[in-house]
Amino acid sequence: MIPGAVGFQCPGCVQAGIRQTRQAELPFGGTRSRRPELTSLVLIAVNVAIWLVILVTGQSDSPVLQTLALQIDGLCVRGNYIIDVGVAQCPDVGGQWVAGVADGGWWQILTSAFVHLQIVHLAFNMVALYILGPQLEKVLGRARFLALYLVSAVVGSAFVMWLTEPHVTTLGASGAIFGMMAALLLLAWKLGGNYQSILVWIGINVAITVFGAGVISWQGHLGGFLGGLAVSAALVMLPKQQRSKLQWPLIGGVLLLALAAIVARALTLS
Repeated sequence: MIPGAVGFQCPGCVQAGIRQTRQAELPFGGTRSRRPELTSLVLIAVNVAIWLVILVTGQSDSPVLQTLALQIDGLCVRGNYIIDVGVAQCPDVGGQWVAGVADGGWWQILTSAFVHLQIVHLAFNMVALYILGPQLEKVLGRARFLALYLVSAVVGSAFVMWLTEPHVTTLGASGAIFGMMAALLLLAWKLGGNYQSILVWIGINVAITVFGAGVISWQGHLGGFLGGLAVSAALVMLPKQQRSKLQWPLIGGVLLLALAAIVARALTLS
């Protein structure tokens, strides 16, 4: 299964949510980025570079794709077929073993968020990142925005681990993008923005996810959204005097819970 694109974007929604952040010190901690678009551009460059490498190394048969995409459990692949044998027997049947998270491919819980196969999937996600990323970084600062993005991706992977069949391959930045949507919603509500229009926009994206459930990873989208909601709540809902002490421990707690869930799922498959 290859998660589909995020859907329609809402470039005007974020403006209301950041109108109170003109001061030098950001309202939720951190310092203002001189170039708030830089982090998003670097993330886009990494995604595009990996897509190009996959394109020239076999596309769906690319070893880069097989190494970086999220595979819950390892499997033996021969051509376009999955052979139901273990890792020891895989070479005997002419297959190639593709490692999954449960048998050692732990990096996939994060690297899968930088992997795309179809150009449409890549384009939709990168457009969303380009539109939303700089706006969120203006409010949160670089470090907090990057934490939001990466932790949302990992939480999305945790939901995929538990709610997807073990031999389904999942890839794409959509979980992280949905985490950004959740942060946008919470920020607009907190800062007095027009969160109702953002809810409509998110609803459209949810509808696209539901109707495309056969090819879109609703599990990753749901996990990413909830992960982004948890991280952004840790950033913006704390009393001002407690932010410097509690923001990062709470974000770390969200990450540790996701990692614990992933480990628990891997142990059930080992």
